[in-house]
Amino acid sequence: MPKKTPRNKTRKSAAKRFKITGTGKILRSRAGRRHLLECKSSKSKRKLGKAAVVKPSDVARVMACLPFG
Repeated sequence: MPKKTPRNKTRKSAAKRFKITGTGKILRSRAGRRHLLECKSSKSKRKLGKAAVVKPSDVARVMACLPFG
């Protein structure tokens, strides 16, 4: 029997948190939208709802968790 080549598994926690776009950018959700929303303005709450791009210094770490992305 031939040996199978070892493959990296996808980290499911990272797969739920990050999305890879068609151009290769990595999107993340913003923190601060879970609770204590009463004191935040409507404008800031709207901004928290939109996705943000992961910084270049963290891209390699995220891509290591998503080998098939």
